[in-house]
Amino acid sequence: MSRSLQHQRTLGTTGIEVSAVAMGCWPIAGMTSLDVNRSDSLATLRAAFNTGINFFDTAYCYGIHGESERLIGHAFGKERNQIVIATKGGIHWDSQRVRQFAADPETLRQQCDASLQRLGTDYVDLLYLHAPDPRVPVAESAGALLDLIRAGKTRSVGVSNFSVEQLDAFQAACPITAVQPHYNMLQREIEAEIIPWCQRHQASVIVYWPLMKGLLAGGLARDHVFAPGDGRAKYPMFQGQQWQRNQDLVDDLRRIANAIGKTVAQLVVAWTIAQPGIAVALCGAKRASQILETAEAMEMQLADETLAEIDAALKRRGQAVSRPAL
Repeated sequence: MSRSLQHQRTLGTTGIEVSAVAMGCWPIAGMTSLDVNRSDSLATLRAAFNTGINFFDTAYCYGIHGESERLIGHAFGKERNQIVIATKGGIHWDSQRVRQFAADPETLRQQCDASLQRLGTDYVDLLYLHAPDPRVPVAESAGALLDLIRAGKTRSVGVSNFSVEQLDAFQAACPITAVQPHYNMLQREIEAEIIPWCQRHQASVIVYWPLMKGLLAGGLARDHVFAPGDGRAKYPMFQGQQWQRNQDLVDDLRRIANAIGKTVAQLVVAWTIAQPGIAVALCGAKRASQILETAEAMEMQLADETLAEIDAALKRRGQAVSRPAL
């Protein structure tokens, strides 16, 4: 017996069909990813589209000047009706390149308009509140996004990096179509409360970090030295004993993947989108080869024996040291 993965998933109750693997467009912004250039970024977007991915996830703050949104607009101007675009508002960079939260209604409206201009479209399919603003009641931000639905500037609304209590407050003011938290084999906190909440409210769970910033892709050797400027080095997952135990897990996953003729990244993404309640995995990429590899996970079938081997490997790994969403 095997578990079949559907290529397409429905976004909440909207009827919008999205690919089970979406391209996460933070890397092409070039802020924390090294060796990013316009030509490769555009080629990566096109490769994603050509392999069957129709869902592209970006944000107002992906790039100091919205570089990610601009690239998407340039790549798909003539094919806008063939893709699903999600962007986010509520976070921006100040003049010192320090992240700032601002989810008041006026800022959300201004950022939405700027995002639409960069993307070269008059609407997005999904507009997230990127994160709660501690200075603004969640319901106030929700009301602003509901107004943007009514204005036709977004077809639906989602939230990212929310607690269950914040989800309740937002949902009371504006229907939530999608929730975007981090989730992967090593960070499964959302299984306790967030996923059940989404199932009760028919909201899609769209997860980021399925490959834990490349750690679960299988390409980083035990003796890997992170280059200056590589933002991954600051995370506990990439340090000391946690790093060594994670490498043990990757070794186990590599044996499992080799046995079925797949890569570690493909195995991990296939496992992710097979988990109960997970609709879509956002796979970041800055090179065409990266997104072509992970897109294949949509076509995979994981046998029960394979799933059991993965479960056993995760039990051997034990609980990992995680990181708060923001």
